[in-house]
Amino acid sequence: MILTVLLIIPVRLAIAVHQTPQPQAFLILGGDTARDKLAAEIARWYPDLEIWVSSPEDPRKTLKAFRDAGIPNRRVNIDYRAVDTVTNFTTVAPQLKQRKIQHLYLVTSDFHMRRSKAIAFIILGSQGIAFTPLSVKSNRPPESINRVVRDIVRSILWIFTGWTGAKTSG
Repeated sequence: MILTVLLIIPVRLAIAVHQTPQPQAFLILGGDTARDKLAAEIARWYPDLEIWVSSPEDPRKTLKAFRDAGIPNRRVNIDYRAVDTVTNFTTVAPQLKQRKIQHLYLVTSDFHMRRSKAIAFIILGSQGIAFTPLSVKSNRPPESINRVVRDIVRSILWIFTGWTGAKTSG
């Protein structure tokens, strides 16, 4: 059953890209204001694209980065529910699907992109949402394969149970 679901994901992604070849939104993974600045700069040229920021490091700085680029606050959707990279995706995927978003720009740091793409492939792909990665340059080495594998397992767990294995406070 797991194999069947995982084999369906590439088909769903291909359909999404075929139906929506151009991204309809930005998904910025919180944690670094440089990510917000890159997305804001690009978003200036795409005024119809929705902007989603998942658990930003400092929401005031995030909104300022977009304002400085001439992007009004009303275009920026900030979601505060994520506690880690897997939940960056699981918390917003239902909203993106509800808004019929089938393709988005995924914005994160270069060191974080391998793991983010693996998670996005499973979580967004299972929802029929394709992504185009946009990396922010950093001076950090890529994250370990162990972290990637751990979060792939957590993402598959989410597909079947709705549970991410995230540690939450409270």
